[in-house]
Amino acid sequence: MTTGAEAMVAQLESYGVEVVFGLCGHTNIALLDALGRSKIRFVISRHEQAAAHAADGYARATGRPGVLLTHVGPGLTNAVTGVLTAALDSVPLVVISGDIPSYFYGRHPHQEVNLHADADQAAIFRPFVKRAWTVHRVEDLARCTERAFWTATSGRPGAVLLTVPMDHFSRPVTATPYPLVQDAEPPALAEGVADRIAAALVGARRPLVYLGGGLRRERGAAALRALVEHLDIPVAHSLMAKGAIPDEHPLVLGMTGFWGLDLTNEYAREADVVLALATRFAETDASSWDPRYTWRFPPSRLIQVDLDPAEIGRNYPVEIGAVADVNHAVEAIGTAVRARQPEPVCRPELRERIRAARTDLFAGSRERGRSDQFPLRPERILADLRAALPADAVLVTDVGWNKNGVAQCYELPAPGRFVTPGGASTMGFGPAAAVGVQIAQPERTVVALVGDGGMSAQLPAVPMAVEQGAPVIFVVMNNRSHGTISDLQASNFGRSFGCDFVGPDGEPYSPDFAAYGRACGADGYTVAAADELGAALRAAVSARRTAVLDVPMVNEPVPTPGHWNIKDIYQGVFER
Repeated sequence: MTTGAEAMVAQLESYGVEVVFGLCGHTNIALLDALGRSKIRFVISRHEQAAAHAADGYARATGRPGVLLTHVGPGLTNAVTGVLTAALDSVPLVVISGDIPSYFYGRHPHQEVNLHADADQAAIFRPFVKRAWTVHRVEDLARCTERAFWTATSGRPGAVLLTVPMDHFSRPVTATPYPLVQDAEPPALAEGVADRIAAALVGARRPLVYLGGGLRRERGAAALRALVEHLDIPVAHSLMAKGAIPDEHPLVLGMTGFWGLDLTNEYAREADVVLALATRFAETDASSWDPRYTWRFPPSRLIQVDLDPAEIGRNYPVEIGAVADVNHAVEAIGTAVRARQPEPVCRPELRERIRAARTDLFAGSRERGRSDQFPLRPERILADLRAALPADAVLVTDVGWNKNGVAQCYELPAPGRFVTPGGASTMGFGPAAAVGVQIAQPERTVVALVGDGGMSAQLPAVPMAVEQGAPVIFVVMNNRSHGTISDLQASNFGRSFGCDFVGPDGEPYSPDFAAYGRACGADGYTVAAADELGAALRAAVSARRTAVLDVPMVNEPVPTPGHWNIKDIYQGVFER
C-alpha cells in the first residue's frame, strides 16, 4: 500500500514528467511532500498565473505537456488567465489542483468555491479546457491522471484540469501501473483527398499556402518547404506560425491581417486556390473577416486541413475540408503533387515581387532602427536585439509593440524561435513564460521582450528566474503606458485617458525596473542613451545571469495595413 500522493508522483515519473510548476496550499502539500522525495523538479512561482505561464512556456519549448500544481479556490482562480492562454494556443497543459475534503462537500469549508454551486471549482475552467475531472475516489486517481495526460496531448493539444479532494492524496491505495497510451497515430490524409488537393494546386493560376500554428514538427516543415518549392507557391502565415518557414525563405510573404504587408493581403485577396493548414482564420489574421482587406471566399477556393473538425469551415466556406494532422498531410499532398506534376514549376516574377517587398520591409525597419532618438524608437530596440543576440536565441514576447512589431518586421534567424500569446493575447505572458522556456532549454539565450505594463503584471517572474538559476534577459520596452491601447484611444477619441502611468506630480511615471531586478538578485541595467542598449545586451548575454534591462521607449503605433473592425465601431459604423 501507498498513499494517493505517492502513487501519483510515481505515475508522473513513469510519464517522463521532469518539472512541475506551481504554488503550495493546504490542499496540495501532501503531493508536494511526495514530489520532494522524487526526481521531479518543483518550480515554486510566488503566483499561480506566473506558474501557469511558465508551465506553458516549458511545454512550447519541449513539445511535452507542462504540469501545473495549484491549491483550491483562490489558488486555482489565480491560474485561470495562464491556463486560458495555453488552451487557446493549443498548448498541452495538465493542471492538478487540490480541492476541499471529499466528505465536506457542500458544507462550505475553508476556501471552497461556493455560493451558487457547491464545490464546483472545475466549472470555472470548463469553457476553455478540453476536459475537467473531479476525482471522487482515491482508486480513480491513476485512471483520471492517465486520461488527463492523454487528453492534453492527443488530437488538438490543449489544457486539462484534474481536481483532487485533498484527503485522496493522503488515503491509502494499492499502486497499480496505469501506462500512458503510446504511439497512437494521428489521423492521416486519405489518399483520394490528397489527390484532389494536388489537382487543385497544380491547376491553380495563383495558389497560396496559408500556414497556422499547428505545423510544429521539423518533418512537417520540411515537407511543406518541399511542396511549395516544387510548385513555387508563396506562403503566408498567421502570427503563431512565424518562423515555421524561415523569414529568409524566398517564398515567404509574411503575415496576413491587421499587421500583414500590403502585398500579403493583396495576394490573399486575389488567390484562386488557398491551402489553409492548421489555422482557425482568427480575426487578427483575417482583417475582421472583411473581404475588402484579406480573404475572399468565394471567389477564392478554400482547401482547409486541420486536426480539429470544429475548425473546418468555421469562418469561411470550404471546397475541400480534411481532418488530419498537417505534419503528415503535407507529405501526402506533396507526393500526390509530384505524381501529377513531376517537373518543378517556376514563377520568377512572383519571387522577385516577394523579395522586393520583404527587403523593403526589413530594410525600412533597420533604417528606422538606426535612429539615435532617445527615448528609443521601438525599431531601434528590435535592431539592437537582432545585432546582439545569438542566432538561436528565443524571443518570448508579451503584447503590444514587443509582439506585433517583432511578428511584422523582426527578421527572425532560421535557428531562432518566436514565442507569443496568440489566442488570448495575454498581457503578462512574456516574463514567466520565458522562465519556463529557459528551464526547458538552459543552454539557449532566452529573452523576455515585454512592455512596462506586461512586466508590472508579472513581477514574480524575476525572483522565480533568480531562484531557478535561469539566465533570462528581461528587456522592458518602457513607455510608461499601455502604449498600444493609449495610441488606439488617442487616434479614435482625440486623447488618451486611463491608459498612461502618471505620478502624483502629474508627470509620466514608471518603476525602476533595473533596480527591482537588482533587489531580486538579478543584474539590472538602466539604458540612459541610445548607444547603451547594445552594450547592455551584449553584457547580459555574456554574463549568463538573470538580468533586467529598463529601456525607455517612445509611444509609436505598429503599422496596420489590414483592418480591425473595432475602429469602425468607435466611429459608429456597425456590421449589419
